Order: sequence, then C-alpha cells, then structure tokens
Amino acid sequence: MDFELSETQMMVRDTARAYAERVLSKRAAGFERDERIDPEVLREMASMGLMGVNIPAALGGAEAGAVSYALAMMEIAGGCAATAVTMAVTNMVGEVINAFGTEAQRARYVSRLASGEYLAGSFALSEPEAGSDPGSMRTTATRVGDRWIIRGAKQWITSGDIAGVMVVWARTGGAGTAGLSCFLVEGGAEGLRVGRREDKMGIRGSSTVPLEFDDVSVPADALLGVEGGGFKIAMMALDGGRIGIGAQAVGIAAAATREATEYAKDRKQFGQPIANFQAIQWMLADNLTELEASKLLVLRAASLKDAKRPFSTEAAMAKLFASETAWRVTSRALQVHGGYGYTREFAAERHLRDSRVTMIYEGTSEIQRIVIARSMLR
Repeated sequence: MDFELSETQMMVRDTARAYAERVLSKRAAGFERDERIDPEVLREMASMGLMGVNIPAALGGAEAGAVSYALAMMEIAGGCAATAVTMAVTNMVGEVINAFGTEAQRARYVSRLASGEYLAGSFALSEPEAGSDPGSMRTTATRVGDRWIIRGAKQWITSGDIAGVMVVWARTGGAGTAGLSCFLVEGGAEGLRVGRREDKMGIRGSSTVPLEFDDVSVPADALLGVEGGGFKIAMMALDGGRIGIGAQAVGIAAAATREATEYAKDRKQFGQPIANFQAIQWMLADNLTELEASKLLVLRAASLKDAKRPFSTEAAMAKLFASETAWRVTSRALQVHGGYGYTREFAAERHLRDSRVTMIYEGTSEIQRIVIARSMLR
C-alpha cells in the first residue's frame, strides 16, 4: 500500500494550507460573528482551483482528483469550517452536473462554479418532512409543454441564498424513490423564495436556508439526467459528499488538537506546563491517534473513488468515524484549555460547536451505520 502523495496532491494540499493559515484562520471568528463569509474569499478560493478540485481542466477545474480534494478540505476546514462546507457543497454540485449533465449543462454551470462566477452551488434534496427518507418527498415537477413547473419546499439548504445554481430534486412520477427526478435551477429564478437564515449552533458563517418553489418554471433541458433517475443521482452525489464531510471533520479536529497542544505547552499550573501532566498527555495522545485513523479512512475512500472502484461503504465508514471522532477530539481539546476553552477568547469552543453538525448533514451517523450494515449483510 502506497501512502506517498503525488506532486499534484501535495501542491493542492499546500495551496489550501497556506490560504487557510494566511487568511481563513484569522477571519473565521469574524465570519461567525457576521454570519457571513466574505464573497471575495470564495472568489479567491475559486481562482486557486479549490471550487472545482475534481472538475476537468476543460471546464475550468483543477482536475486533481478526489484525494487532492479531501486533503484540501482538511486544510480549509482547519482554517474555517464554515468556509469549508461552502467549498464542499460547491464541489459536490459541480461534480454532479459534470457526471450527469449534458454538454450544454456542463458548459453553462460547471465552469461558472469552478471559476467563482457563481459564488456557490446548492444541493436541494432535504424537505421539512423528508430528510433521511427522500422517498417521502413532496416537492413536485409537472411537465407543461416545453417547461417544468416546480412546486414545494426545501429545508436545510447550504448556500441557498447565494447559490448561482441549485440541484433540486422533485417528484415527477409515483410514490417512493422511483418517482424522483433532478433539475437545475438558477439562483434568483422567478417564484423561488429564500427564507431566513437558520440560527445555528455552529458553522454560523455558512448560510443555511429554507427554499420555497412557487410555480418555478424551468425549461425542459433543465432536467439533469433522465426522468425518474433522481434517486440514483442523489445517492451517488452523497457518496462523494461524505468524503468531503469526513475530510471537514478531520480538519476541524486537527486544528483543535494543534491548538490544544500549543496551549498545553504554554499554560502553567503547579509551577510547570500542564503538558507535563499525564492526564493532559493522554488526552492529546488519544486525539492524535483517533485523528490519524480518521484521516486514513477518508483518504482510502477518496483513493477508491479516484481508482473508479466502488466506495460507498468506505465513504460511509469514513464519514461516520471521522465525524464522531471530531466531536470527541474537540471536546478533549476544550478540556485541555480548561475554563478558557469555554470562552470566545479561544477557538476551542467554536471547533466543538462546528464539529457537531458533521454527524448530521450528508447523512446522519445512523444512516451511515445502515449503509455499512447493509453492505455487510448483502
């Protein structure tokens, strides 16, 4: 097994790391306070290839592969988790359109996502009554002449208020997942209403909004893939998305561990650095061990994707383990900081809050366990 990174992978990782250290780590608290990511930051990231890491160069992407994308996500998340999830969803949307779109759809939308002309992309699958169960989706799309009319509501949509294009799922057929289709809807479309931003526990710089589709009319060629093929598209997209969120969890946990380690070396109690105490050493050791295991799981899933081999189960395992590890790791890191960790003076409390949602979005931990168990029992 080869654990060595390629020159391209190292370059993408180092580019993301440098930007995270130079810009994002210094601005993350401000993005949280303002509940907004500076649009110029998103454009700068696009100019570095970070909004289309696994997108073909012909469409403006970096064409660097899934491992490069995972490595970049870890670095960006270590600087600002909210910026990382915006990057993650935008990359996922670009990859979905590139995989299932027509040549015209790819040229129109993928290039604009990768270049930063569109600040972000959105993935509109969840609804108020349909989260882990897309088969109960109520949003409909009705064919009227050469148009599709979309009616319904979506919930928990990342970047829904700033997205240039959204991948939207709607029911075009009968009950269950077989009746779902997928559409491309541009931001600002007539009849599309964006609700207020959710007041969230963490990832506060990234907007999460409800959407209402009030007779939104899109052309016939807005259909992504084939009619009735929406569920397959969603599942394939989520497989890749889980690699991204697993990588995000690793990045958050790594930042928390680095900061806790430095704090332990500086903070003195009983006349010596608290890093000298075995209780602190064990917390740091557990953090690093679990963190490295998470990283390897994420990179294994990404490498399988790059090799065009099945990776659904591996992505589920990586996302499950990395997200639950991040919650434990950030909790220990806060404990190392003691009372200071519970204040906004240090980033430890933000890392803890930011890590929690990684166990929920792109499929809850419970859904990941179902995916893994079904693979085992098949």
